[in-house]
Amino acid sequence: MKTNSTLNKHHCRIGGMGYYLPEKILTNQDMEKIVDTSDEWIKQRTGIESRHIANANELPSDMALKASLKALEQSQLKPEDLDFILVATLYPDRIMPNTACELQKKLNISNIPALDISAACSGFIYALSIANQYIQTGIYKNILVVGTETLHHVTDYTDRTTCVLFGDGAGAFVVSRNTNPEQGCIYHQTLNAYGEFGEALYISAPGARHSSKKERTTEKKDTCIQMDGQKVFKKAVQILCDTYTKTLEDTGYTSTDIDWLVPHQANERILKKFCKIANFPEEKVIFDIKETGNTSSASIPLSMGRAVEQGKIKRSQNILMIAMGGGMTSGSLLLKY
Repeated sequence: MKTNSTLNKHHCRIGGMGYYLPEKILTNQDMEKIVDTSDEWIKQRTGIESRHIANANELPSDMALKASLKALEQSQLKPEDLDFILVATLYPDRIMPNTACELQKKLNISNIPALDISAACSGFIYALSIANQYIQTGIYKNILVVGTETLHHVTDYTDRTTCVLFGDGAGAFVVSRNTNPEQGCIYHQTLNAYGEFGEALYISAPGARHSSKKERTTEKKDTCIQMDGQKVFKKAVQILCDTYTKTLEDTGYTSTDIDWLVPHQANERILKKFCKIANFPEEKVIFDIKETGNTSSASIPLSMGRAVEQGKIKRSQNILMIAMGGGMTSGSLLLKY
């Protein structure tokens, strides 16, 4: 039997969305001048043609602010209407205070909780699932959920296998309490993690593990993303398939019931491999990586915001968000937009 959250008194509805992409664009032709690669090589292996890069003074909280203001405007709410701020990011403004507090300050509001979520590319799913629980229990009414990344800071531009992948950007949702699930709700959510695969995708520094090394180095690569590409590709496809299967088993839904799949934009080949194995139609998948690259926790809200703006995703449609990321983490959310 399909679940539709009708047993819950409160429902979590997306009231507004916003996204932001920095002005600077780094094309594949630009990458050819930086590292030994080619436009054809990048497109064949990733589906990426360009990515946006934040300027030198642009922080994750700055991008989050621009996306958040758009989401608030669309939801017809003001910053002071918010009860909670959740920010997903793997590279915050600074270790302390958290980026959610920095965003709160820039929104000129106070006296509400502000929390960062660190789950890499699955971070936005984790944050949105937390918001959903608070909305359903009636504790909060309006929650700002943001994914924001300046990944160029943790990208090694001498490593051609990783530097072509990542871009910067931010996406934001305002989610609000709703008593009528037909006007928007989250049907189902699932979160998971596979810590045994943590060494497949990681950043060494900063962190206590790196700082405690007797022979600590200060090499640039220690502060950049390190990835076992083949292991990540294989595990990512498996995780996405397992997460998708669990969602269908738990809800009784089929691919026919899903209007759009909004996945984390990790790699076009990963997504197409998933579609083939899961027998999910590619024409119902939002592919947005071509112009944005992999923006980690910003990926899903950014690509969904753009899809709504382009007229692809419409109100009352069933949306499945799905992601996997470093950790390794995973998550999915099935919702009525």
